[in-house]
Parts: sequence; C-alpha cells; structure tokens
Amino acid sequence: MSASNIPPAIFAIGRNYPEHAKEMGGAVDPNPIIFMKNPACVIGDGQAIVIPTICQRPGPQVDWEGELAIEIGTTCKNVSEADALGMVRAYRAANDVSARWWQKQGSGGQFCRGKSFDTFCPLSLPTRAERVPNPQSLRIITRVNGEVMQDASTADMYHSVAKIICVLSDATTLLAGTIILTGSPAGVGASRKPPIFLKDGDIVEVEIPGVGRVRNPVLSEK
Repeated sequence: MSASNIPPAIFAIGRNYPEHAKEMGGAVDPNPIIFMKNPACVIGDGQAIVIPTICQRPGPQVDWEGELAIEIGTTCKNVSEADALGMVRAYRAANDVSARWWQKQGSGGQFCRGKSFDTFCPLSLPTRAERVPNPQSLRIITRVNGEVMQDASTADMYHSVAKIICVLSDATTLLAGTIILTGSPAGVGASRKPPIFLKDGDIVEVEIPGVGRVRNPVLSEK
C-alpha cells in the first residue's frame, strides 16, 4: 500500500453482531464499542498478511474478521443519522486481522495494539456508494484455504452503518478518506473448538458480493 493510499484514520466497531458477541463470550452494547487501528497497517488485495514474531508467542493467535468497511468522502462532524449515508464515498470488503493475546492480555485490555500490527487491515478496492443501494442488505463471506468460515448478512448488525457514522461524528471530525470497519459476524477462528488461527501458507479471502473481494496469503515472519 503506497503512502498516498493510507487513510487518515481507521475506526472500528467491536461486537456489532449478536452472534459474534456471543461466540466471544460477550454481548452487544447499546453504545457502539469503538477502537482504532493504525492506518499504516492497511494492505491491498494479493499482499501478504505477515504474522510478526511477537504474535507467534505465547502461541498461535492471529485471527480473521471479515467486515464491511465504509470510506468517508466528506470531512464531517455532528452528522445526523438521517444524513449519515450521504457522507459515504465508497464501501470495501475488509479483514480486521486480530492478534488475540495482544488484544485481550497483552495491552491492558485495549484492542488497538492487537489490531494494528503491520498488514493487519486488508482492504479491497473501493466500490462507489451509489452502486450500493442498501449497506444493510449485503452478504459477508470469509474463506480460509477455500473453506467458508463466515457467511452472514449486514442486516444482522446491531448498530447500522448510519448509526455508526452518526455516533462517531458526534463532537468528532471525521476526515475525508477515513475508513470505518463496521464489525465482524460470527465464525472467527478463536471461537472454534479447537481454535483455528492463521498460519504460514494460508490464504484468507473476504468477499462482499456487489462490493468487493480481498484475498491475501499469510506469511510468518522468520
């Protein structure tokens, strides 16, 4: 990803699908759970997700989270829910790659560190907002080595795209180009029995029909 394509900010929403919240041992919150990712962790289709050495201990932990991403097109603040979708320039398929130990134990309970390692935010090419008539009627499919791991609808979001933009912009300027990840549905690796985590040689793909697809090989840092 070139410097010119790095967004000014990446906001993300946690536990926005009830089934995902349940599988992770939590619950949805009446207020969106908000965290940020380092903009420098963005990569594009075909680029490798690199598992750094610090994410190889105390054991395997790097997980996938297929999500719908919003790209803000107009610098905005205090946007009403009724006007929120008018602030969207484009939609993308995204993978909120997550190092679970760093997310939960390694950083004092704060999500940012475990979500922000280099290469931990694959994004598809943008699809202009006018080509996506209803962001709450999209299918999200995540595959690992061709096997479907997540298959859900954005209709299942607890907080809608419009509400997320409204809440994030309250007393806060969202710069044009800001990316917002809207949350992951159920089916992540950490919730499986036994857990499944990404490893060297895997191929992970997030597809949102009508929006885009991002497909990335996985490499372990030596």
